[in-house]
Amino acid sequence: MSHYAYDAIDREMVADRAAEFRGQVARRLSGDLTEDQFKPLRLMNGVYLQLHAYMLRIAIPYGTLSPPQLRMLAHIARTYDRGYGHFTTRQNIQFNWPALKDIPDALADLARAEMHAIQTSGNCIRNVTADHYAGAAADEIADPRVYAEILRQWSSLHPEFSYLPRKFKIAVTGAPADRAAIQVHDIGYQIVRNAAGELGFAVYVGGGQGRTPMVAFRIRDFLPEADLLAYTDSILRVYNLEGRRDNKFKARIKILVHEKGAEEMRQAVEADFTETRGGVLTLPAEEVGRIRAYFAPPPLSPRSAVSAVVEARRAVDPDFNAFVETNLFPHKVEGHSLVTISLKPIGGIPGDATAPQMEAVADLAQRYSQSELRVSHEQNLVLPHVALDDVPALYDALAEHGLTTSNAGLVTDIIACPGLDYCALATARSIPIAQKLSQRFGNGARARDIGSLKIKISGCINACGHHHVGHIGILGLERKGEETYQVSLGGSGDETCTLGAITGPGFSADGIIDAVETVVDTYLHLRNDPSEDFLSAYRRVGMAPFKEALYERA
Repeated sequence: MSHYAYDAIDREMVADRAAEFRGQVARRLSGDLTEDQFKPLRLMNGVYLQLHAYMLRIAIPYGTLSPPQLRMLAHIARTYDRGYGHFTTRQNIQFNWPALKDIPDALADLARAEMHAIQTSGNCIRNVTADHYAGAAADEIADPRVYAEILRQWSSLHPEFSYLPRKFKIAVTGAPADRAAIQVHDIGYQIVRNAAGELGFAVYVGGGQGRTPMVAFRIRDFLPEADLLAYTDSILRVYNLEGRRDNKFKARIKILVHEKGAEEMRQAVEADFTETRGGVLTLPAEEVGRIRAYFAPPPLSPRSAVSAVVEARRAVDPDFNAFVETNLFPHKVEGHSLVTISLKPIGGIPGDATAPQMEAVADLAQRYSQSELRVSHEQNLVLPHVALDDVPALYDALAEHGLTTSNAGLVTDIIACPGLDYCALATARSIPIAQKLSQRFGNGARARDIGSLKIKISGCINACGHHHVGHIGILGLERKGEETYQVSLGGSGDETCTLGAITGPGFSADGIIDAVETVVDTYLHLRNDPSEDFLSAYRRVGMAPFKEALYERA
């Protein structure tokens, strides 16, 4: 088995919630509930009211999907929406056009595939995210999904933490390379081993983006595995008791950490933890083992590290060669690879996938990837267990569905929120900016020469597009009735996490495209050689040459 399977408790909880919501929707449609009365009920079930329609956000815990689940998402897209879904930066999926009357049926269908929309909204513990290469990456210390699942089970409908001062986000990474952006989460856990070789966690608290971005503080270097829930409970207890409830803009735990100070926060958590340590929240080794068994690695046999069929195809097919160079990542079993399926076609909408594409990927996961799938917080899909010898056939099958864009990690692998095209909170459009930038840089030699570069776009200060940690971040704002775009540089969501610095005045919707190109051209001019990526060059030279190019030469 490659993913957690519901037990009787899970099934009953999800079925009961879907049935309960069906009654609430009926009362809303009959007029027995006003929209204001209905709002807290729908939000508890992942239903938002967007600019033009309701939106349904479905949880994909720690980004892991099975082929039947992805086929169910395709069914939801085709039956209740407009034939597509949008994968998000929390490894979830959103459907932007369901009719309210149909949502109870959609939730009932999802329940049959062991899926739901619980805790994808509201002031509760949201979907726990994890490294999208979990269970397969060559650099992994341990599979973070085991602990993300433990946290999911513990936090689901938790009575003490269902009405927190504000929403709460947890991320877990299992490798030294942070691919889960743990330092911009309310709690981030990095799996580590101590000097004795014991498994545990480095603990980060108080990170976040939005209108007040902050990088989390490391409050513990080593937390024993058995104390994961007890320590999480202590962090949340301190936050629940002391977090501000008088101002939603100052209600996140990052504000509490900022106001208390990191050391005082650490002491408060440690004091509460000391009182609960060794109690009922201590993880039994047998329970960890039970959960770990669900995520046992598939029975892969080592193969040659070099595939003759791959190398022969690379020699004669430049497009395939580009795909291998950008979209493959080293697997822990020799002769295999993780394959990123980019949902960023040139000129397309980042993160969108059609029902036929979802069905095709589900089939290919079953055929080539041990029936495993991942959703990345960068809005792509991942097949985690592909034999190198199968990559040419997989590539050809993906090509039939427009899924071979070779840009993973490159300039056109852009993160973008839905923006003003959908979101009622947005102040500017994100999607058209992403599309124009994608078309400007393309998918050819120029994009590959630029190399690793992360552009992230948000349509408002809530930062759902993670612009604060983009190598190039773009924030859309409304100024005097016009959409204006602010540029920040030097952000990073990895283990060297930093927040981007704002360059200066904003640009128009047309001007932002040229502005980004100016930044990129400046980088190409000042880098030491092609091996120096954008972030390294920026950190070496600082803001000055980029700011001069953007403004003083204009």
